[in-house]
Amino acid sequence: MEMAVFSTRDYDRSHLRQALAGTGHSARYFTEALTPETAGLASGCPAVCIFVNDRADAAVLEQLSAAGVGLLALRCAGTDHVDLAAARRLGIAVTRVGDYSPYSVAEHAALLLLALIRHLPAAVARTREFNFALDGLVGFDLRGKTVGIIGTGRIGTAFAAVMRGFGCRIIGHDIVSNPDFEAIDGAMLPLEELRRQADVISLHCALNDGTRHMVDAAFLGRCRRGLLLINTSRGAVVDSGAVLAALESGQLGGFGMDVYEQERGLFFSDHRGDADKDPMLAGLLANPNVIVTGHQGFLTEQALRQISARVTESLDDFAAGRKLRGAVAD
Repeated sequence: MEMAVFSTRDYDRSHLRQALAGTGHSARYFTEALTPETAGLASGCPAVCIFVNDRADAAVLEQLSAAGVGLLALRCAGTDHVDLAAARRLGIAVTRVGDYSPYSVAEHAALLLLALIRHLPAAVARTREFNFALDGLVGFDLRGKTVGIIGTGRIGTAFAAVMRGFGCRIIGHDIVSNPDFEAIDGAMLPLEELRRQADVISLHCALNDGTRHMVDAAFLGRCRRGLLLINTSRGAVVDSGAVLAALESGQLGGFGMDVYEQERGLFFSDHRGDADKDPMLAGLLANPNVIVTGHQGFLTEQALRQISARVTESLDDFAAGRKLRGAVAD
C-alpha cells in the first residue's frame, strides 16, 4: 500500500523509511502541508499521513475521499485539526498515535521551566560574549514550590513525576481522575483552587471547545502574581494577547511555550527575516521572561521511532482489513 505523507522533514522520512522497510508498503513524502491546494498530491494513495498543522477539514477530506483515500493516519495524538464527523461520513478511517513517549514532552516542559527560573537564555548569551557576570541572573529553587498540572493524562503524569523528583508539591486538575497521578501523591483539585495555590502551571490538556483560550485574562487574574506558565499542549489553549498583557503587568512572571495558536504556516520552517509576519509572536519573543521553542517537545529518537511504528501498524491493519489499532471515534 502506498501512503502520501505531508509536512515531512528529514527526521520524519528517515524514521518512517526504517519502519516501512520490509513491510511491502511505500510512501510519497511531501514537505508541503495538507491543504485544499495540495490534497491532489495524494492521488493514487489509499492512505494519507499528516501532522499537527496539516488541514483535514471537510473540504480537504472530500477531496481525499474522491481520490480514493480510505485511511488518514495521524502521526500525533491530537485530533483538533481533523473534522472527524466528516471523515466518518466519507468512510475515511482515522488513526492517531496516542502512546508515543510521554517522557519526551514531559521532559521538554521541565526544560522550559528550568530555563525560565535560572535565566538560561540570558546566561548563555552572556557567556558566548565572554561575559561571566551574574547580575540579573538570580533564580530560585524548585524544591518546595507548588506545581499545578492541567491535564493529568500520561504526559501530565510523567511531568508530575519529574517535578516530584525536584521536591515539588503536585496538584492537578482534569475532567477524569488518573490513579497513576494520585499514586505519586498528586492531589486533584477544582480549577479555581489549583489557580489559587500554584506557583507554576503546566498545561497538558487536549484542545477542544472547552479548553480553547482557557488561559485568558480572567484565568490569569485569578492566579498568584508572578506565576510561571508552561504550555506544551496546544497553542490555542492559551490566549496569547492575554499572556503578553499579564507578562507586561507582572501578573505572569514567565512563560515557556512550545506551541502557539497561530503556528500553522510558521512553525517547522525557517522564517528568518519574517519577524513582521506575526507581531504577537514577535512581542512574545522580545519579552525577556518568555522562552519559545518551535513545537519540538515530541522530537526525540524514542518518540519518532514509536510514531513511525504506530503509523506502520495502521497501514498493516488497514491493508489486512483488521480492526485498526489507534482508531479515533468522533
